[in-house]
Amino acid sequence: MSNIPDVDLKLLTNEQKEYAAIVLNETKEIRDQKIEEIREWILNNKEICARTDDNFILLFLRGCKFKVEKVKCKLRNFHHQRAIMTEWFSNRNPRLPELTELFNLGVFLPLKKLDEEGRMVIIIKASVHDPRKHKFADVIKAGMMVLDVATRDNVSVSLHGIAAILDLKSVSLGHALQLTPNVIKQLVHSWQNCYPFRIGYLYFINAPIYVNVVLNIFKSFMTEKLRKRIHIHRKEIAEKISPNILPIEYGGIDDSVENLKDYWKKVVEENEDWFSENEKYKLMI
Repeated sequence: MSNIPDVDLKLLTNEQKEYAAIVLNETKEIRDQKIEEIREWILNNKEICARTDDNFILLFLRGCKFKVEKVKCKLRNFHHQRAIMTEWFSNRNPRLPELTELFNLGVFLPLKKLDEEGRMVIIIKASVHDPRKHKFADVIKAGMMVLDVATRDNVSVSLHGIAAILDLKSVSLGHALQLTPNVIKQLVHSWQNCYPFRIGYLYFINAPIYVNVVLNIFKSFMTEKLRKRIHIHRKEIAEKISPNILPIEYGGIDDSVENLKDYWKKVVEENEDWFSENEKYKLMI
């Protein structure tokens, strides 16, 4: 059985309703109308096989501030990438040995507490794997599997989005060589044009001086808005991230990296059937 929480993204506190109305252009009437409009569009669009449940559609509506044409574009991009990038999105069995190794390493670790803006903060340990042993496609696959289950039914993510801390400790030339221009292009495309949630900031920490060489390639595919949200730190995480939400290994007081690894490995394994079922959702090309 898939471990899908019984969460309704439409159930908001009064404070969340006010935020949604002011920032995201969401009211109950607009929300219900637009969910049905997008659902009808999906059902009548023969090129897309997509989920049509309220939560899934609402993630995209909120991420696009209820701009219907933008939602349609993102939905198409989301499913198109899952059709063409088979090395990232097919055979997503969390018990495969090559994926189990990466979950044990903790390449992708969402924090359990939100930041002060209500965002989910994700630590991406971009250089913890061995580039001589691990395929970068598997690193991305494992990371996106964690991302998908972590954000799937999270009300705060649907409203406020996510943020990322990319830890480059011990990054090597081997890691850099895995980042071909096409891989970088597809990663940025995924962040900007496919996934529904907004990105608050991207912090690069423990960054060597030469990281700008690779970052400049990333930036060449980014919009100006996203480029402005990148911050590079040679050692410490920016002070704006409260220690109350960070694991102890990153100067925080909440949980530990080891516990986060174990937690997210367990979550993805519990969702084995859900991952299998979702492989059918893609653009029909």
